[in-house]
Amino acid sequence: MSSTGVRFGANYTPSQGWFHHWLDFDIDAVRADLDSIAALGLDHVRVFPLWPLFQPNRTLIRPRAVEQLVALADAAAERGLDVNVDGLQGHLSSFDFLPAWTGTWHRRNIFTDPDVVAGQEEYLRTLAAALADRPNFLGMTIGNEINQFSGPPHPDPDRIGPAQAGAWLRRLLAACEEGAPGRLHLHAEYDAAWYQDGHAFTPEHSATIGAVTAVHSWVFNGTAQRHGRTGTATEHHAAYMIELSKAWADDPHRPVWLQEVGAPAPLVPAEHAAAFTEATVANALDCSDVWGVTWWCSHDVSRSLADFPELEYSLGLLTNDRQVKPAGEAIRRIVADRRGRTYAPPVRTTALVVDVPARWDGDAAPGDAPEVADRSTCAPGGAVFEAFARLTADGARPTTVLASRAGDAAHLAARGITEVVRPEEVA
Repeated sequence: MSSTGVRFGANYTPSQGWFHHWLDFDIDAVRADLDSIAALGLDHVRVFPLWPLFQPNRTLIRPRAVEQLVALADAAAERGLDVNVDGLQGHLSSFDFLPAWTGTWHRRNIFTDPDVVAGQEEYLRTLAAALADRPNFLGMTIGNEINQFSGPPHPDPDRIGPAQAGAWLRRLLAACEEGAPGRLHLHAEYDAAWYQDGHAFTPEHSATIGAVTAVHSWVFNGTAQRHGRTGTATEHHAAYMIELSKAWADDPHRPVWLQEVGAPAPLVPAEHAAAFTEATVANALDCSDVWGVTWWCSHDVSRSLADFPELEYSLGLLTNDRQVKPAGEAIRRIVADRRGRTYAPPVRTTALVVDVPARWDGDAAPGDAPEVADRSTCAPGGAVFEAFARLTADGARPTTVLASRAGDAAHLAARGITEVVRPEEVA
C-alpha cells in the first residue's frame, strides 16, 4: 500500500484469449501480463474466473481450475501484486456467463432458488478457502455487476425485490468469510443501483453491506453524451459516485473503492484518454476515505475476438501486445508522483441533499416497490446529479447527505458538514 493509504491497481484482462484464457491456461503468458502491469507501479489486480468453467455442474467445482487461480495469485505475489477475486462471472463486457444448470431446461432464479444459492455459496467458499493462506489475497468480490441479472434492461432477468437482493448479498458474503476469515469481502454493482428507479439492488446495500463500498464509474451512461468529454460532470463522475455513496453509509468514514473506471471511446477519443485519466483520478483522490482506484482494464481486447461492443477493444492501459498506451503512462505518472507522499484531502463541508429513501426493507414483489422510486434524481440529468456538477464547476467541493439525515447534528458533525444545500437552491 502506498504511504497515502490509497491503492492503485488494474482489472486484469488477459492479453491472450481474454477471459477465455482459463480454457487454455498458460502461466507463462499470465506472468508476462503481470510483469507489464507491475511495471506501471500498480500494487494489485482484480481477477475474474468464469463461473461456468469453474463450476460446470452444481456439485462439481473443478480442482484444476481452482489450482490455476491459485497459480495466478502466486505469480502476482512474485511481482508484488495483491489479488482480489470476483467469483460469479456473471457478466463481463456485454457477455453473460451463467452455468448450464441455471438456464433453459434447468432455469432457476439465481438469486432465490435454494439449490442455486447453495451452489453459489459452496463455490465462493471454495475459492476463498483456496487462497486464504496467501498473504497477497485481498478477498472476494461476489461477482462483477451481477445486479444486471435482476431486472431491466437485461433481456431475460431473474426478477427479485430489494429485500431478496439484500438477503442474497449477506448470505454469499458470509460464505466468503467462512472460506477466508478476516479478508476484504465485498459486492459490486453497476450504476443502476444508484441511478435506476425500481432496481432491486439499492444504494443502501452498496453502502452498508460488505467490507467496503464499491463504485463503478462509466461516463457512457449519459454523462459524457450530455456534458462532453471535458465537462465538469464527466471528469468528476467518479468523484461524484464516491461522494454520493456516502449519503447512505452508516459509518462516516466507510472506505470506498473505485473498483472500475475507464476511458471509453469514442466519447473519450484515444488522443484524450490520458487527459481524462489524469483528471478522473485526481478528482477521485480529492475525496476522503478512498480505499483504492482500479482501472478498467489492464490490456486491450484482441481484435481477433468478435462481437464485442466497439469501446471494449480499446480500454486497456496496455495494448494486446503489452505496450504501454497513453492512459497507462498517465497512471504510471500518477502512481510515481504519489509514491512516498502523504496527503489527506480537505473535508468536504458542503452537502447536497438527496431526497431518496434511506432504507428499502419491505417485502414488495419484484416490479411492485413504489418506495424504490426517485433514484433517477441522482442519475445524469437528474436534479442531484446536475446540482453537484454545477457546485463543482463553481469551485465548491460538495458531498451528499440524505434528506432524512440533513437535520441530524451528530451525523453532520461526524462527517464535518457545516452547510446543507438542496438541489433546487443551486443556481
